[in-house]
Amino acid sequence: MPLTPIGDIVRRSPAGVGAFNVIQLEHATAIVAGAEALGLPVVLQISENCVRYHGALEPIALAALAVARRAEVPVAVHLDHATDRALVEEAVGLGLGSVMYDASALPDEENVASTAEVAAWCHERGVWVEAELGEVGGKDGVHAPGARTKPHEAVDYVTRTGVDALAVAVGTSHAMTTKDAVLDLELIAELRAAVPVPLVLHGSSGVPDDVLREAVQRGMKKINIATHLNKAFTGAVRDYLAHDERVVDSRKYLKAGRDAVAREVSHLLGVLTGG
Repeated sequence: MPLTPIGDIVRRSPAGVGAFNVIQLEHATAIVAGAEALGLPVVLQISENCVRYHGALEPIALAALAVARRAEVPVAVHLDHATDRALVEEAVGLGLGSVMYDASALPDEENVASTAEVAAWCHERGVWVEAELGEVGGKDGVHAPGARTKPHEAVDYVTRTGVDALAVAVGTSHAMTTKDAVLDLELIAELRAAVPVPLVLHGSSGVPDDVLREAVQRGMKKINIATHLNKAFTGAVRDYLAHDERVVDSRKYLKAGRDAVAREVSHLLGVLTGG
């Protein structure tokens, strides 16, 4: 199956779209297997941290693209949380059809100017651009109750940058290993009513299933999940090795991790589509 542009997946889906981070090949094949089990589209995401882990974007990007092309469901491959414009340009050159350019650490006017430049460059090449406004907790998992995306600022940001989707701060935090994030559901509804592009929820691993369903119903469209899958993968590998201390063939315990991720992806896609 040819690659599916992420914009097409988002526009055509009547519910939430699952976007799952790839760490290694096993993650990519597991995510697609989980989506195929339900016959639903999915997004494979490659983060800047993943690129650092592999030492370069090309090996993992080409692997993810190959997995996507062989899938039996629509699959998009997306560059997640890129702070380096050169990495964005490399991803586009390799064939990724969408990028998340993260200039949120810059002062507001620099954020707008830099994001607008990247968006214009990407749009000339038919590439979909996501950006971020507001503080979506850091890698330390700390919530910032006062940090929220204001609807009027979101509208202004989208208008001035021309981005295709917007990640907003509504109560999530990256790298959470417990499901106890408290979302501002009323704010999500306000943002959805005001902002003319799809909303993206980052840090979704810490959100309970029932709250994820409600967030989608209130207006969240693209749901990013990474840590939860890593937790499932690691737990399955740890259990396998604990029960068979003699195993040396890495395919055996990595398969356990891959299968666990596929199950979680199926479950989460069911949640995002109202199941």
